[in-house]
Amino acid sequence: MRGIWAAALNPFAADGSLDEKGLRANIRHWVDDLDIQGLFIAGKQGEFFSMSLEERKRNFEIAVDETGDTAQTIMSCSDQNFDTVVELARHAENAGADYIVVHAPILHFISDQDDTVFNYYNELCKRIDIGVAMWSHPDSGYLMSPQLCARVAEIPNIVAIKYSVPRSMYTELTQLAGDRIIVSTASEDEWLDNIEQLGWQLYLCSSPPYLLQTKVDRRMHEYTELAFKGEFEKARAIKDSLDPVRAALMGTRPGGKPQAHQKYWQELLGQVGGPVRAPLLQLSDAEKEETRAAFNACGLKL
Repeated sequence: MRGIWAAALNPFAADGSLDEKGLRANIRHWVDDLDIQGLFIAGKQGEFFSMSLEERKRNFEIAVDETGDTAQTIMSCSDQNFDTVVELARHAENAGADYIVVHAPILHFISDQDDTVFNYYNELCKRIDIGVAMWSHPDSGYLMSPQLCARVAEIPNIVAIKYSVPRSMYTELTQLAGDRIIVSTASEDEWLDNIEQLGWQLYLCSSPPYLLQTKVDRRMHEYTELAFKGEFEKARAIKDSLDPVRAALMGTRPGGKPQAHQKYWQELLGQVGGPVRAPLLQLSDAEKEETRAAFNACGLKL
């Protein structure tokens, strides 16, 4: 697992169905034009919470089929029902996925969660053979400590973690277990620092790899490759040149409509976006106009 991996937004048709043709077109652009190394499928960005079990399985199959040997896949099998997690994990494995990712469970009435969370990943790994990435984020109601993550990393199937936590925590985990698992986080703004200061090799994963780049403007890819070569001064100059794009993308995003906003930004880039599913909210015409104006002025080359 190396390089830039992106978390896929799922395009839906006007009738709410999964737009398979649009998803395939997006994947081809991300892999062929942007050289994205891996795709995180059916996660929070992809609105997995609005999808049926069969749709999530189909999402896996499309991604494996479309990436082929040109990129890797990591399938989000997170669910509050443990049997569903296992079923999705086995389907991902049988479909030919490279890895799965499962976020730490929401736990009810538990205030001392470490042993339960360890047992959660341990029981999962007993039932499958595919490589597993942990995922800790505030939505679970708690954060896995670096010490707990290092303990879970002893389970043979565990290969990585998407650690959506403050930098001090993922730095500590890198020091504790960076020789056993790949540690990463979704912050593009911190990615270059993490390559230079922590020796990281994997960006896992969010939408900036295909929202900040185009076929003719691959600055995230460029600064990443320079950083991997140790040319940090050149890398930082290119990274900093993206500040107007970041400001336009983040500065126009309504707090309650992240997926809808990103999908509209995709459409401005020529990708397939489409509506979000209920109960998520669509962008208003005024929000679209504000986003379009910022997009046109941000300097991203089309």
